[in-house]
Amino acid sequence: MNNNLNETMKFEAPKENVSEAKKIIFAVYEALKEKGYDPINQLIGYILSGDPTYITSHNNARSLVRKIERDELLEEILGSYLKNEKEA
Repeated sequence: MNNNLNETMKFEAPKENVSEAKKIIFAVYEALKEKGYDPINQLIGYILSGDPTYITSHNNARSLVRKIERDELLEEILGSYLKNEKEA
């Protein structure tokens, strides 16, 4: 473990599930929307807390979202956002 707190640590998320993360995000988004929830708020609640009850069980969304790590969800969302902003 790095004991020097003045140095930046490098974080690398696993790459193998990025496309899977994208599919899951869209499936969960649609399930939340169908049930009348605000998908953005619910996904943020889940990502920040890790509590799967933020995600509906409708269309198996809760089970789907638990298949991947929250850091992978964040990586996919942030990567997509930054790519779109850069192209705009």
